[in-house]
Amino acid sequence: SNNIGEFSFTTTEKGTQTLVISYLAYETHTMIGDVSYMKNVIIELKEDVSALDAVVLSAGTFSAGDNSKVNALKPLDVVTTASALGDFVGALQTLPGTSTVAEDGRLFVRGGDANETQIFIDGIRVFTPYTPTTNNAPTRGRYSPFLFDGITFSTGGYSAEYGQALSSVLLLNTVNEPDQEKTDIGIMSVGATLGNTQKWKQSSLSVNGSYINLAPYVALFPDRNDWKKPFETFA
Repeated sequence: SNNIGEFSFTTTEKGTQTLVISYLAYETHTMIGDVSYMKNVIIELKEDVSALDAVVLSAGTFSAGDNSKVNALKPLDVVTTASALGDFVGALQTLPGTSTVAEDGRLFVRGGDANETQIFIDGIRVFTPYTPTTNNAPTRGRYSPFLFDGITFSTGGYSAEYGQALSSVLLLNTVNEPDQEKTDIGIMSVGATLGNTQKWKQSSLSVNGSYINLAPYVALFPDRNDWKKPFETFA
């Protein structure tokens, strides 16, 4: 078309044809009909309004020292780590730069104490991340690793976002809201699990249960202990 939008063309085509009119920053218009009627046509294009998703700028983690390290763990990494026993704090204690203190069980970083290792869930500081315990008894985290989408552990430095001279920062990001209702069924040689998730417009609820009975295992692999009743639990 020319500078005022006028256009013309000649064609030998006949019958029903498709005419496409497009211009930068305007919505493409498609006209379908008999080519003999495509005369003296006035077409007005609508502006193409594109919405740009939110852009988030964030400062990266500031690390100091040669031994600084950032580790990211998935829930499967936690439960498959030897000696962690499904506890994300126990899994992190196997990483370089951390210390295992048998009489406490909390997360320590070399050069600091447990109070200098802060835990944040979705950006909110958790003041009591461990289960209550008696003196001189190991403590464990009070959160299941499967509640989180990602676990980020920074040693040797800390993000300026938190504004404190911490020896480390443990960031926990919870999983997103489920996109559909579902039922999970798991069958094991010593038990079974059942879970159901219900979703509403602005909320969701998940209920999970498990039953474990070690009687079949004890029958196949006898041990030196004489069990009056094999281990059995329902949670």
